Amino acid sequence: MIELKDFGKIYPSQKDGEMAVSNVSFTCSYGKVTGLVGENGSGKSTIIKAITGQHYATEGSVIIKSRDGEEIDASENPDKVKALTGYVPEIPVLPLDMKVFRFLKYAAALSGKEEIGEIIKKCGLEKVLDKKIKTLSKGFRQRVSFAQALLKDPYVLVLDEPFSGLDPVQIIQMRELIQEEAKNKTVLISTHNLSEVHNLCDNVLVMKNGNLVAKGTEEEIIKQTDSHSLEEAFLKL
Repeated sequence: MIELKDFGKIYPSQKDGEMAVSNVSFTCSYGKVTGLVGENGSGKSTIIKAITGQHYATEGSVIIKSRDGEEIDASENPDKVKALTGYVPEIPVLPLDMKVFRFLKYAAALSGKEEIGEIIKKCGLEKVLDKKIKTLSKGFRQRVSFAQALLKDPYVLVLDEPFSGLDPVQIIQMRELIQEEAKNKTVLISTHNLSEVHNLCDNVLVMKNGNLVAKGTEEEIIKQTDSHSLEEAFLKL
């Protein structure tokens, strides 16, 4: 589970103490996929960084619940949060000159895991194991990054624009992989792709100018805004 309580963030570079994100509260439940949507600069990245322990809340709190029910404050124990959370950034941070298999073996060793065959198969990497990462397409680099995140068996999975740059077949494959992982994880997706939010997400969070302006199921948000689609609701908010 992920829970933000009155979360707010001010960056040192912000003029006059202006909040990048202000008074945001929501919960992402276990076994569900939650979509975080909003325009560039709306505060999505600020929230993602706080959830993954990359920076701290200025106000409020970010809580990650572990498998045994322990509630961990991301500001107080970022290392423990990072250990519980699998993070797949929009632009994968990977050693480009390493071959896929060697990299995954190295990442597995860091996670204390010996067997990687299941992850390789799950992420569809069998055909590229002997290739250098720099030769892979954007779709396969995303899969390698996804595999790296799954190797530590995370309880929480955070994906930043997982469909960016993928072709239609790769999008379907990524969607199926996310749906499978959501069966035993809390999954949060930050995306601009509203059609994939429709196809994949159980709940939706809409950010605008650093504020959470709507949350609920797609149907609830459409009804709240007197709209006919999520796209129309997004434009009205």
